[in-house]
Amino acid sequence: MTETVIMPGQHKLPPLPYPYDALEPVISEEALRIHHDLHHKAYVDGLNRAEVALVEARGRNDYAYIKYWENQLAFNGSGHILHSIFWANMAPVGTGGQPGLATATQINLYFGNFNSFRNQFMEAAEKVEASGWGILVWHPAWRRLELLQCEKHQNLTQWSGIPILVCDVWEHAYYLDYQNRRRDYIEKWWNLINWDDVERRLLLAFRGMVPLIL
Repeated sequence: MTETVIMPGQHKLPPLPYPYDALEPVISEEALRIHHDLHHKAYVDGLNRAEVALVEARGRNDYAYIKYWENQLAFNGSGHILHSIFWANMAPVGTGGQPGLATATQINLYFGNFNSFRNQFMEAAEKVEASGWGILVWHPAWRRLELLQCEKHQNLTQWSGIPILVCDVWEHAYYLDYQNRRRDYIEKWWNLINWDDVERRLLLAFRGMVPLIL
């Protein structure tokens, strides 16, 4: 696989791997357009601005606004990464397959069985305080999977954890279609999971490789 270095300020909004109406009735076309074209694009733009500002700060050796730009870098960069994974983690209902061999084996190894994993994932995602994500990661340090809650993208993480499956529970992800019924959204979203993509990400993580863009 050819690796391309993304230079500061050169991040692009990745296209969706399906039409805007492909996730209906779980996620409406309108909600998906707003989420991808506006919200995700804002993270990409914010990340590029932060990177360019830091390049300029290094050139001037002037770090008066370092705290602000580092915050913008973490917030927008995390949002871009997680959203890029989120789009690829989904497929139209009925087309996402079943958990692959590696995924199923690792789930059973750590969580005991698939139902226990599913229940913990849903509870974790539902109970994220305020805005954030439910995230299944491959943890190289532990050599196993782990389930995490993530608030505001960059909070409550574990260093080196590689996201494999992510569920966006910021209100912009579901409020247009579900209002405050986060649990309903999560349960229906589960039917959109692209298990082939989850398996691909896990196998790459085994090899120490981290896929980002769709």
